[in-house]
Amino acid sequence: MSLPRRPHVLLVVLFLLVIGCSAGAEQPPAPRGAAGPESSAAASPSPEPVRPREIPGLGPRVRAEIPETVRQAVVVTGEGPDANLSTAVLYTRDDPALGWRPEAGPWPAHNGMEGWTDHHVAGDLRSPVGIFGLTDAGGRLPDPGALLPYDEQSRFAVSGEGFLGEPLEGSFDYVVAINYNRIPGRTPLDRTRPLGEERGGGIWIHVDHGGPTQGCVSLPEGRMRELLRLLDPVKYPVIVMGDAAALGR
Repeated sequence: MSLPRRPHVLLVVLFLLVIGCSAGAEQPPAPRGAAGPESSAAASPSPEPVRPREIPGLGPRVRAEIPETVRQAVVVTGEGPDANLSTAVLYTRDDPALGWRPEAGPWPAHNGMEGWTDHHVAGDLRSPVGIFGLTDAGGRLPDPGALLPYDEQSRFAVSGEGFLGEPLEGSFDYVVAINYNRIPGRTPLDRTRPLGEERGGGIWIHVDHGGPTQGCVSLPEGRMRELLRLLDPVKYPVIVMGDAAALGR
């Protein structure tokens, strides 16, 4: 016996098959707008902050000892702890955010006959290591255009011979007092010694005479004139001096 046909059931089945296939083929619309945190798009890297330029050759301890107010530094680097040859460079820090830049130099220089010391005493023939203010200048010759107070005096005359037999005449034609064991604001000729006479004094930057000094730093005459025109009291200039190993601390 044959079963009766049910056309309406077949139509419903066919309709469901069509709907099911169509639903499986559809894709959701693509998202619009900016990529979210789950996106694989790479984020733009943040720019690296600009670091202030440091003075080459100075270690972290020495750099930290330079006062924030200082805007000029004469850096005198000795060839070794017992050497009397060195090099001088003047650095300027006009914008603390940018750091230091070389302003003049490098210049050849001499220092104490026996080199450098962390504890200078009178007669040891060594230059003191450290950071010292530069506030006063002077010399036997007229002021070449110094910005620091300049004391022109005939008492800056000197004679005799240096350690290598070279003449000392003219060595004090131009000088800048280094504020080691002295009172700032006075002529370089002032002999007041706050630390006592046994700690020495009269440590200057002066004209080079072609040989080592008793403890001073010396530069060629033309460089001394240039330095005097550049050192600016409103920039609180200092000298940072010592052998390379000491300055690298």
